[in-house]
Amino acid sequence: MPHSAHQYIDRPTGQVVTERLKGDKLVQLLYGGIKEKSSPLFKALTSRRFSSLLGFLNYDLVINRAGSGGAAMLASLGADPAECLEDPALLDTPRKIFERKIRYWNARPMDHDPTAVVSPADCRLLVGSLERESTLYLKEKFFTFTELIGETKTRWLTALARADYAVGRLTPDKYHYAHTPVAGRVVDHYTIGGGCHACNPTATVDGLAPLSKNRREVTIIDTDVPRGTACGLVAMIEVAALMVGEVVQCYCHNAYDRPRPVIPGMFLAKGQPKSLFRPGGSTVVLLFQAGRVVFDHDLLANLRAPGVQSRFSAGLGQPLVETEVQVRSRIGRAV
Repeated sequence: MPHSAHQYIDRPTGQVVTERLKGDKLVQLLYGGIKEKSSPLFKALTSRRFSSLLGFLNYDLVINRAGSGGAAMLASLGADPAECLEDPALLDTPRKIFERKIRYWNARPMDHDPTAVVSPADCRLLVGSLERESTLYLKEKFFTFTELIGETKTRWLTALARADYAVGRLTPDKYHYAHTPVAGRVVDHYTIGGGCHACNPTATVDGLAPLSKNRREVTIIDTDVPRGTACGLVAMIEVAALMVGEVVQCYCHNAYDRPRPVIPGMFLAKGQPKSLFRPGGSTVVLLFQAGRVVFDHDLLANLRAPGVQSRFSAGLGQPLVETEVQVRSRIGRAV
């Protein structure tokens, strides 16, 4: 049986939008027939090597044939060419469009309240809690906590055991730099290997917590430091996905100048570019120590919005609706 439509709420307008899920039929095939009938084939098709091949075929071919070009492709995605830092005419492959830089300092203004926690990406956002007594508590359907953080990372597993979290899903048309949601000092950074499962809602609901089985980059940020956001320890986790075999750490303190790898001891200013996803859909997960962050009211209200057709709601048996947010926009505040 085909899956139903998937809808989300656009934050600026409050409108309910039906999403056109790229590659939806492929995802349904992978997480339906192939997964059930052939475990070795499913494993091969969600491997990093196959994901990179798909990425090459989909994102590295020149697109300016038949009179189309970068500007036309941007327009078809609903992206504003005026935001682009580079001349849109130079964006002549889907990869260049996917990895585009924008004038975020103008196009994505940030709330400069020192207590504000901001969105790490242009994404569709869900918030929740690992605390069973919380009204936001959700079963570990999006990820298995110990897998997500790393089973050997006992210090962070203890500190974040009852975390509140935000899951930001980036669709292929989005601006694909992830920015820092808080200000603070990096106390740990590491990579965890894994596959490249799709981040399509069907894959998330049917894929047995794929976010904690994918390859991912984990950064632990201490915000209780001078000039920090003062919301405790925050884990920022960039999750690779189908057609995303690589996440590049490239923190920039100003614009996109002098990109640097993220290492322990670095101070990260809030709202700055931190990482870049190589092509495909992808996800950023934020974990906050319990009781240290309060999410914005509209995000909480939208989770349970009536009359919105969400595959997360259908798969989990309870209302669960995403809100589309822009990078650097406020999603909560430090307590």
